[in-house]
Amino acid sequence: MATFEEQTECIVEALFFDLLGEDGSDCRSLETDSGDPVQSAGEPPTRFDPVVVASRLRQMGDQCNVDFEKVSSEALAEVLKGKMEKFGAAVDSLSRSWCNRNPELVYERVFLAISVKLLMHVSKKVLSMVQPSQLINVINGNSQVRSYIEACGGWENLDN
Repeated sequence: MATFEEQTECIVEALFFDLLGEDGSDCRSLETDSGDPVQSAGEPPTRFDPVVVASRLRQMGDQCNVDFEKVSSEALAEVLKGKMEKFGAAVDSLSRSWCNRNPELVYERVFLAISVKLLMHVSKKVLSMVQPSQLINVINGNSQVRSYIEACGGWENLDN
């Protein structure tokens, strides 16, 4: 069984593959028709499918209605200029601010939604500055988000 960090890496790489492969069509789902994970011969059965989880994260990002151009945040302003070393600080700041204004929201889900939405936004502006490792490190580096995902039963149960 893969570690949380390894699973996060697989998920983010699947998400990047989807983001970079966009051709403008309306078909945005990464999930396969069968919904079953692809499995190699000899591997034990698993419910973890990074493509399905990446699709769920993409949907969370799509549902996030933050207009980054209108938000006042020093870290966000730096990210929008291409300074991706501020990505984690911008996501955390925006997530906490959004949760303070909307206490019914769950910080960890907001964090994931904003991180994906911001990544999508920046990739459209400065694609060359966006790397999978930035999102991987932000998710893996946030113990609160990791604990939340693990409490849900892992990545594969995030939306269940």
